[in-house]
Amino acid sequence: MRERSDPAQPNRVRASVRPDTRCDDRNWQGSEPPAAVYFYTPDRQGERPRSPLANFSGFLQADGYAGYDQLYKGSREVGAIVEVACWVHCRRKLFDEWKNTGSETAHAGIKLIDAIYKAEGLARRLPLDERTRMRAASRAAVEAFFRWADEALDGLSGKNGVAKAIRYAVTRRVALTRFCEDGRLEPDNNRAENCLRGIALGRRNWTFAGSDKGGERAAAIYSLIETAKFNGVDPEAWLRDVLQRIAEGRPANRIAELMPLVWSSSQD
Repeated sequence: MRERSDPAQPNRVRASVRPDTRCDDRNWQGSEPPAAVYFYTPDRQGERPRSPLANFSGFLQADGYAGYDQLYKGSREVGAIVEVACWVHCRRKLFDEWKNTGSETAHAGIKLIDAIYKAEGLARRLPLDERTRMRAASRAAVEAFFRWADEALDGLSGKNGVAKAIRYAVTRRVALTRFCEDGRLEPDNNRAENCLRGIALGRRNWTFAGSDKGGERAAAIYSLIETAKFNGVDPEAWLRDVLQRIAEGRPANRIAELMPLVWSSSQD
């Protein structure tokens, strides 16, 4: 999930930790340091994302998890949450159909999405204004995909797997196009997905967090380690030094000085 702010059994609690916040402005030369924050939840019920986002307004980029739907609907006192969908999830659904069935229709859709990313490559790492202007090429590629999608759906059975994959994108047309309108946005939430990759690969080793408190502490540790990695800091070296400083009596009101970005500057 990508956010962008505008202005039971006590010893067998299943861990459900995911990167609910990831901020990385390097693709448009933003000045804010990159960071990742994980939140622990004991399950995947739809109301779980609402608590950490209760006071948030702005853009929210995520997959099609139904738990986010209520966040986009209705009025909120703190301001609206605007959905930004993910093109990688659309491509993955088409790719799975092509791989499993050899569908030429699915392959055609994949190539059109690849064209979006080719256009997007022209805007990567440019200053914000220039990046936004360059998004005209991305918008043209997005519009070409949806013209194809509308035509392809006319010739497919509603229960066809390829049709379902195409419809996943079509029903999110507005949210998938939104990145073309703002240079701060990305076509996908791959960076957030990548933050979760290490947890997913090793989850058989740590399926159970021990308790809800254990899950919350794990989320905090993941947040610090991933933020260190984002900022080019060796997590092991950082953690070893920070734990030593705390053991030596670091005052609680100066703990913030040990955050990865500040720690990196002090080492330099």
